[in-house]
Amino acid sequence: MADMKTIQAETREKMGKAIEALENNLSVLRTGRANPGILKKIVVEYYGSSVPIDQVASITTPDARTLVITPWDRGALNPIEKAIRDSDLGLNPNNKGDTIFISLPMLTEERRRDLVKNAKNYAEDARIAIRNIRKHGLDEVKKVEGIGDDEIKRGEADVQKITDEFIAKVESTFQKKEQEILG
Repeated sequence: MADMKTIQAETREKMGKAIEALENNLSVLRTGRANPGILKKIVVEYYGSSVPIDQVASITTPDARTLVITPWDRGALNPIEKAIRDSDLGLNPNNKGDTIFISLPMLTEERRRDLVKNAKNYAEDARIAIRNIRKHGLDEVKKVEGIGDDEIKRGEADVQKITDEFIAKVESTFQKKEQEILG
């Protein structure tokens, strides 16, 4: 059986991973500026295996509206272009022979609202994950042997404080991304 400090540490660590997952999901959402992170989830079929795009090419942003993808092997040019075109990002890559240019169009108000809706869904998923971790932590507190009711109540209160802290992080992360999208 774990003690209270171990339960709190494990709860904090798991909730931290939920925040990391939220940040990763939000980094893929497009804002008004070019960001190499929007291509993070694209997987390229390269010599018979699926490889993340950042392992076959470098991605740079020469200006606020353009992404430049330079593959390390020219043989990867067409598979990269195909992967971007087939993705759900709605981007149109231009193959210039040794690099791929992507011009990002202005976001419409409707598209911005859709992106905010996606961000809300990611934030809600993170909140649900944190609440599930809290439930597991509370169950673990109740399983600790050799302690009284006061210690159990204190342990439950500590798990709730950790939960409140991480829910606040979800809110601030979401609000920051919402401002980025709408700004």
